[in-house]
Formats: sequence, structure tokens, C-alpha cells
Amino acid sequence: MEVVIGPAPELGRLAADAIALLLRAQPDAVLGLATGSSPLVVYDELARRHDEEGLSFARARAFMLDEYVGLEEDHPERYRNVIDKDIATRVDLAPGAVQGPDGLAKDLVVACRAYEEAIAAVGGVDLQILGIGTDGHIAFNEPGSSLASRTRIKTLTRQTREDNARFFDGDVDKVPTHCLTQGLATIMSARHIVLLATGRGKAEAVHQLVEGPVSAMWPATILQHHPHVTVLVDDAAASRLQLADYYRETYLAKPAWQGL
Repeated sequence: MEVVIGPAPELGRLAADAIALLLRAQPDAVLGLATGSSPLVVYDELARRHDEEGLSFARARAFMLDEYVGLEEDHPERYRNVIDKDIATRVDLAPGAVQGPDGLAKDLVVACRAYEEAIAAVGGVDLQILGIGTDGHIAFNEPGSSLASRTRIKTLTRQTREDNARFFDGDVDKVPTHCLTQGLATIMSARHIVLLATGRGKAEAVHQLVEGPVSAMWPATILQHHPHVTVLVDDAAASRLQLADYYRETYLAKPAWQGL
């Protein structure tokens, strides 16, 4: 696990560098897209590079991490619509290139199985963007989630619903109670994982992720077992890291050719 500490705009550029390098080497790469505030700096930088530098997503495919259950198709906070707004319509991803779990399916269990099969059918995700919740969840794998879990229906914790209420006019009762989410084992199947976190509110989750024991109580800690994880955090999110100075020194000494 590599930890990089820096200002949010620089973190966004680093993540965009990794995606751009992947797309230029492998134009038909499979990307994993996350919603939330943390990835926005990455999406803004990718959109800029598409507009100004010709970075193309035309042959790429993408899979979403999760989706609310029951939000109507035109709801602005339906994650498919959020991803379209934040990145898909800002670059040249082909129609149908972005797939997400079907939160409106009549049979949610079948929909989850079909989503796993769709990811497997294209050979898996090459680079997965992640955020992290204040309670250590990634995607919607809440504390207590099985470390071997696959795409499934989950009940959201009160904390997650309160954290997301800002997207629903501040009304926690408008936030759905259920979602479909990639499981922890599904996420771990991605070849490269890039997690971004900013702000002091994420400091304890980042500390547990990087330096705590692997535990279902902090689901993101499973990433300690992944062979290629990059954790990009600002000073506030890094404020609980005991080895922060070491991470800074390590990154400064990193060979330029190595990349993320």
C-alpha cells in the first residue's frame, strides 16, 4: 500500500495521471467509478484533459461501485445519473460503456449476480477509484460486512445516511435505506485501486485503513491485502497517521519512472 499526502488538487492530478497512462497504453481499459465528493477532483482533471489534451475514453468501459435501491430513473441522486453528470457525459465514453447495478430490478438478487457476471465477462476492472466513509466503508460495504462479500443488497447505517443527507436537501429520511453494492471481494479483484480521502472527518478512517488491524469493523482495511493500492490523502485526512513523516519521505524518494 502506497500512501501519498498532498493538497487535494495535486491528488486529483496524480489519480488522473494513472488513468491517462492506463488509457494510452490500453485504450479498451476497464475503469471502476465511484460517486461522492472525493473523486470529483479526479473527474474534473480527466474532463479537462479530454477537452484540452485529447485524452480519449472512446474504447474504455466502466463499472459503478453501487446504486441506491428504489430511486426512480430520473432522480438526480440516482448514482447512474450522478456518474453521467460528474464524468461520463464530460468525456467520450460510448453509449452503454458505463454499467451499474440495477437498483430498480424486480429481482435484486438476480441483478446482483448479473452484475458480477458482467464485470467478469470483460476481464475485471483495471483501475478502481474509491472514496472512504467516516466509518471506514468502501462502496456501501458497511462495518460488519463480510471480507469475502460479492455484489449484494445492503442496508445502510444511520451514519452513512446522515453523511449522505447533504445530497437530499439535508433530510436523512429522503436517503434510501437500501442499496446494491459491489462486495469487498469484488473490489479486491481490481488490478489497481486508487483511494482518495480529504478532510479531518476522514482522518480516523484513513488511520484504520493504513495502520489499523484488518477487521470487518473497518471494511476498508481489507485493502491492506491488495498488491497494488494507492491511498491519496490531504494533510487533514492524514492527521491521525502515526507514520505520516515516513510516507512523505518515501514518496519524495520514489523513482520518477515508477508512477503510482
